[in-house]
Amino acid sequence: MRTEAIDPPGIDWHRVSPKFVTVRLVQWALGNLAAVVILSLPLVFVLLGWWRWPPLWLAITVPAVTLVVALWRLVLIPRQVRAIGYAERDDDLLVRSGIFFQRTMAVPYGRMQYVDVAVGPVERSLGLCTVKLHTASPGTNAHIPGLPEAEGARLREQLAARGEARLAGL
Repeated sequence: MRTEAIDPPGIDWHRVSPKFVTVRLVQWALGNLAAVVILSLPLVFVLLGWWRWPPLWLAITVPAVTLVVALWRLVLIPRQVRAIGYAERDDDLLVRSGIFFQRTMAVPYGRMQYVDVAVGPVERSLGLCTVKLHTASPGTNAHIPGLPEAEGARLREQLAARGEARLAGL
């Protein structure tokens, strides 16, 4: 379902690299593996007889529910990555994300203070980067993850040049 507030008409969205799914899967695996292991410790202690509380049903339910939620998030990862996009317009940059809770942010070029490119170890191995846009407002959390390195560098230079040109006109 499309709405004009999220998808303005006539916008050509650029999507992030499909390789970003791998980055998100690694993040998912590390975070959820730790959560399930930690939440399973009471179950292990109850089964070994070291603890009498929590009851067995509760010791089973907590890690099981965590595992089900983790698997649901795993199924959503490819769709979440496909939902990330950006569009360069004359006066601003649009950044969109989200499946259930969709968000489109317009960042005016004249409000950009600097553009940051970050690369983590998994992104580096896949040739990807994240472009972060910094403005005077601390509430602006605009970032575009999963860009190929060449596109990230091009976008950084393009946005910095447009931002400087808009600031000169103020």
